[in-house]
Amino acid sequence: MGNRMAADNPLGIYLKDRRARLDPAAFGYPLLRRRTPGLRREEVAQRANVSATWYTWLEQGRGGAPSADVLDRIARAMMLTTAEREHLFLLGLGRPPEVRYHAPEGITPRLQRLLDTLEYSPAFVRTATWDVIAWNRAAAVVLTDYGTLPEGRRNVLRMIFQDSRIRAAQSDWQSVARYVVASFRADVARAGAARNVQSLVDELCATSPEFAAMWRDNDVQVHGDGRKTLHHPIAGPLVVEFSAFAVDGRPDLSMVVYNPATEADAQKVRTLVREMPTIPESP
Repeated sequence: MGNRMAADNPLGIYLKDRRARLDPAAFGYPLLRRRTPGLRREEVAQRANVSATWYTWLEQGRGGAPSADVLDRIARAMMLTTAEREHLFLLGLGRPPEVRYHAPEGITPRLQRLLDTLEYSPAFVRTATWDVIAWNRAAAVVLTDYGTLPEGRRNVLRMIFQDSRIRAAQSDWQSVARYVVASFRADVARAGAARNVQSLVDELCATSPEFAAMWRDNDVQVHGDGRKTLHHPIAGPLVVEFSAFAVDGRPDLSMVVYNPATEADAQKVRTLVREMPTIPESP
């Protein structure tokens, strides 16, 4: 019987379960005369600014389909995590909620250790707005020493369009730049971060006619994998294959890994990593 009820009303079962896990004291409610754990239905309804009767019906599977606005208010009322909020929308509306972009504060030490294990594969982590926030030693010696750049200058688009060294390192800068702009546009839209990058877009449009023209083209592209040739000032031409991976549990982050395409390229990278002066670690 219980399994059949859960199948018939998964949204109600989930709401009741989340409500029962909440600590009334943490929300300023008295602990006296409570027969069941968690918040009462009327307390959740009050916090969500919805009718207590309607919320009760929702838990009982009688309230009809809720709106996205109501689900969002309930999620805030229950202080759901991002994953819990997404699950609530999937149960209630059959789709995830609209993306709300939050600027990341950094990465976990575990993820940094993963980057560091890729000793001879340049790798970095970037945000949905293409700010590089972590990297390994191989990335610092092969791509660019991000640690020497001010935090605001570690944006891939700024480096591609405003750093002459980065531009000179690309064997086909025009194609690379178009690829970056199209992938950036797609990532920003997916993350709901258009407002967050408007000042960056305005800056690049004002300082780079090439960026302005590419931005007007409105091209979009998935930043998946590919192959490119880099011109390193010490090692000379380097052919690398790159792949971008989503960071599990962190939809705001992607890890980009470059692998030498041939054994000769791999030997060049190993020599650079071993012989270049010590590079400051990623913060």
